[in-house]
Amino acid sequence: MDTTSTRAHDDIRTAPRALATEAVHAGRDDLARQGLHAPPIDLSTTYPSYDSRGEAARIDAFATTGAEPDGPPVYGRLGNPTVARFETALARLEGTEAAVAFASGMAALSAVLLVRGSMGLRHVVAVRPLYGCSDHLLTAGLLGSEVTWTDPAGVADALRPDTGLVLVESPANPTLAEVDLRAVAHACGSVPLLVDNTFATPVLQRPAEHGARLILHSATKYLGGHGDVLAGVVACDEEFAGRLRQVRFATGGVLHPLAGYLLLRGLSTLPVRVRAASATAAELVRRLAADPRVARVHYPRIGGAMVAFEVYGDPHEVIGAVRLITPAVSLGSVDTLIQHPASISHRIVDADDRRGSGVSDQLLRMSVGLEDVEDLWSDLDAALGRRPEGGAGKYASNHDATALAH
Repeated sequence: MDTTSTRAHDDIRTAPRALATEAVHAGRDDLARQGLHAPPIDLSTTYPSYDSRGEAARIDAFATTGAEPDGPPVYGRLGNPTVARFETALARLEGTEAAVAFASGMAALSAVLLVRGSMGLRHVVAVRPLYGCSDHLLTAGLLGSEVTWTDPAGVADALRPDTGLVLVESPANPTLAEVDLRAVAHACGSVPLLVDNTFATPVLQRPAEHGARLILHSATKYLGGHGDVLAGVVACDEEFAGRLRQVRFATGGVLHPLAGYLLLRGLSTLPVRVRAASATAAELVRRLAADPRVARVHYPRIGGAMVAFEVYGDPHEVIGAVRLITPAVSLGSVDTLIQHPASISHRIVDADDRRGSGVSDQLLRMSVGLEDVEDLWSDLDAALGRRPEGGAGKYASNHDATALAH
């Protein structure tokens, strides 16, 4: 039984397959011929070898290119067969040559910055809003990077000779603002565009098809899908993947094999989960947009299971009043979560920068799960409190709140 292969098994594929099919079969194509149905979990940290000369040659090759070593694994920091299956599957879903997994989404972003910084390209152009910790990592210069914040139209003018990366998140955390990825990729020229695709997932958009060279996921979210695994992954071309593997080896930000197994299992239901949760989210958006207690609803044109809304009342009271919905950070789980970004996920961002990017103190972010829509609405309705007298009142809905036909 071959549990040590880390190759993509591309020889199995003879024709293009639909995303739903890839979600089920990618990374598992070799199992049947091994007499297996479920992927094996390889928990080894090290692997025996009686050919030390051969090991030396393989390590030299890895040091040169970062390519996955031929033959059996060497050591857990170089790679793991179970994690490699997840990487293969995610690359297939995103339509890239490769993917490299890390212990968290922030470890993945840090590795990208370290790769570009090692080439003397420490300047980053970024568009707000981003996930709060991503914003902080760039603003604080913790990895020696320097950031220029701009809007999408200003990307080209913000580029410098030492610009190593352009970073956008679309739909953005937490306002769900969207970016024209193709236009931004064109403005980047030869500078790699990194798109944080955590909210959309490859079910709703594949940034590589629009010109992005790097696609980042906090795999903790929709890819895992059950709130029980912490991980990050970058989908990219094989050349960049090699550099990322070298950084991962040197810094130790590796993904545990059990997490790799859970992520591969999560991918198999990703399209079903995202589409079901998105349908429920769209109905909740319709109701929230017509509710006089809600000032504004944010919902992206591409749809999805993330909803943001601003309330007229005290958002903290809403957080404290939910009973079915879980008040917690993170997102993308099978159960519905709600949080107040200005207090938690984006608290680390300077208050003026936070508000300037649309993250108001009244904003609540909700990750819609797989519960029945009526049960979710009953909980939200109660948590929002008494309706004002005199009818519907006024609310300001952004244009995306009308994009409900998904």
